[in-house]
Amino acid sequence: MNLDNIGDKVIDLAYKVGEYISNERENFSTSKVEKKGFHDFVSYVDKQAEHKLVEGLKSILPNSGFITEEKTAGNNNEDYIWIIDPLDGTTNFIHNLTPHAISIALQYKSKTVLGVIYELGGDEMFYSWEGSPVFCNKKEITVTSTQHISDGLIATGFHINDFEKLHKHLKVIEHIVKNSHGIRRHGSAATDLAYIAAGRFDGFFEYGLSVWDVAAGAFLVEQAKGKVTDYKGENNYLFGREIIVGTTGIHKELLELHNKTM
Repeated sequence: MNLDNIGDKVIDLAYKVGEYISNERENFSTSKVEKKGFHDFVSYVDKQAEHKLVEGLKSILPNSGFITEEKTAGNNNEDYIWIIDPLDGTTNFIHNLTPHAISIALQYKSKTVLGVIYELGGDEMFYSWEGSPVFCNKKEITVTSTQHISDGLIATGFHINDFEKLHKHLKVIEHIVKNSHGIRRHGSAATDLAYIAAGRFDGFFEYGLSVWDVAAGAFLVEQAKGKVTDYKGENNYLFGREIIVGTTGIHKELLELHNKTM
């Protein structure tokens, strides 16, 4: 398998689907939005974008399976599995806000080997694959060198309907607000992870996320020499619905903070 060749094709596909999403945004109406659940929105743009991604990825790598947010395609435990979110940050998109992004990861025998995130608002393509550095628009990127929360800018998010942990989550946020350069909530976990890989944020944490929210971004962070675990410091961050990310030092401090609070 030539990951360089596959990666270039995935990037081209992400640009094409991104153009479709951006064009639809120009005439988009909230009347075209459906509710999957409380505060959980989907539109025809999500569904059509996912369909276009699935068809394009099938042509790039035939006989591969899929894990997708909108259930456009599935898998039968194929060796190669695509994990895709056609529009991470749907609520932002609905309200004509950025960031919102396309997120694509490729796994081989349950190991992620490729990650591509296209943030449409800034027209920024973040990408890497096994054996390659991480790039943003062809410029190599890496995580920041910041090692302490007190010197860092941290990102987080809030789950759309799981409020059971919210009180404890807010306690963590309170500590960070008082003891860091600040905290940001963009509404797109994929973008937050890409920004960690690019050295814009120093750390990130969130619970309630799905595998398609984090698969590509977590891979980019690790490729950029960052640290990624779940809230227990273990590796169940793809399907465990909780993630802590950062430089080695920032990750350690965030993990200790969560152990004390959560």
